[in-house]
Amino acid sequence: MARAALGWTVRDLAEATGLHRNTITNIEVGRYAGEPETLDLIRRVFSREGIIFIEENGGGAGVRLRKATQR
Repeated sequence: MARAALGWTVRDLAEATGLHRNTITNIEVGRYAGEPETLDLIRRVFSREGIIFIEENGGGAGVRLRKATQR
């Protein structure tokens, strides 16, 4: 969902993180859970790009795109 909110392809995320496209795809489809360091890297990249992670609150975990700030 974070990738979709940014309009990123798997290739975009791979370039931003330095991970292989297959690693990202395997994590997304559930074939690979991902190492904690890998998941942290992905989360940090998304956070830097404006994604806010919403913890489980009874309605399920999710993501939101931070509102653009006015200059």
